[in-house]
Amino acid sequence: MDLLNTLVDKGLRRELPTREEALAVLATSDDDLLDVVAAAGKVRRQWFGRRVKLNYLVNLKSGLCPEDCSYCSQRLGSKAGILKYTWLKPDEASKAAAAGVAGGAKRVCLVASGRGPTDRDVDRVSKTIEAIKERHEGVEVCACLGLLSDGQADRLREAGADAYNHNLNTSEETYGAITTTHTYADRVETVQQAQAAGLSACSGLIAGMGESDKDLVDVVFALRDLDPDSVPVNFLIPFEGTPLAKEWNLTPQRCLRILAMVRFVCPDVEVRLAGGREVHLRSMQPLALHLVNSIFLGDYLTSEGQAGQADLDMIADAGFEVEGAGTTTLPRHRADALTGGGCGSQASAPEQAGGCGSHEAAGGGGCGSHGGGGCGPCGGHAAVAGGEESAPVTETVGAPAAPAGGPARTDLVAVRRRGAGTDLAPNA
Repeated sequence: MDLLNTLVDKGLRRELPTREEALAVLATSDDDLLDVVAAAGKVRRQWFGRRVKLNYLVNLKSGLCPEDCSYCSQRLGSKAGILKYTWLKPDEASKAAAAGVAGGAKRVCLVASGRGPTDRDVDRVSKTIEAIKERHEGVEVCACLGLLSDGQADRLREAGADAYNHNLNTSEETYGAITTTHTYADRVETVQQAQAAGLSACSGLIAGMGESDKDLVDVVFALRDLDPDSVPVNFLIPFEGTPLAKEWNLTPQRCLRILAMVRFVCPDVEVRLAGGREVHLRSMQPLALHLVNSIFLGDYLTSEGQAGQADLDMIADAGFEVEGAGTTTLPRHRADALTGGGCGSQASAPEQAGGCGSHEAAGGGGCGSHGGGGCGPCGGHAAVAGGEESAPVTETVGAPAAPAGGPARTDLVAVRRRGAGTDLAPNA
């Protein structure tokens, strides 16, 4: 297919595809899906080999968020039955992080629900960062705390944070349909503040909210312009009790096409498979490893992921290897540029090894969750259960972009009841 040959050539040269080419990837048929995966896989292997970076989420403060992000289980007015608790103490957070590091995670993502941190919150998180770094020398720490005020990114950097996650989530044109309590421009500004402070920037998207193909391409091109080191891709987990609970728009094939498009547009960036992979990719998760070079290990912010050992087995069975602590994530040209700005914990690497990894957020989750004002990074949808009613939020963003993903698989959506904020052992 001429399109795929062109995109591979551009990806190997770090040349940006056209919007038309990106849209064409999303429009490919299921018959061509394996060809699309194989083509994007060539680009992935050029810059990241067969390494998979593991990231681990620690939800420092769960629920009770004043923002109204319609995808988030921690949002204002959410009826989702999630865990709700205030700030973990530094030693509690450090113990939670230890489980992920023991499972092979190179990066710990510290997430807190809310619009953004107060100066006192930054002090709390700084002490937590110091506790984790003291216990795990060399581990990367990413903070995802929401919208930053002047000077807060610098303070996190001084405390030892390596990265900051704040997702754009969807296109600027449709952002107001999913959130009314802050703006798309607010999110862009926070990412830029993190970069200006020398933090590795992590910023990504959530797919499956009813957005059009154009919306997906618009947000990925906007991310390319922002130039984060890490781009987490979340797939909406339609939590009961949130406005988007009925949005089951994704198929495994659709998810793979989205990941391939992101890889072609961001060829040398850490692309992280984040919240919702177990729900929407299901048995096709191993194919996604040919497109992404980073995943979250274990659970997300407010939802459970598959067993940590199952993640490790999947990586090995698919012929990939877990990225070691002594290996830099980003390709040398990006790692060197980041080191110049000062992401302290990255080692030098050969041309196809990586650098500072990802500027991150969890849902997630980068974290892995669908991020709210300060809630979801790259990993799992975070939001408030109960609380005041929010302002009206449009439930569908743009026109439906893909065939319905079949019957709602609510059996695959499990609220997290273990790990941080509980007395039960974490899943890592």
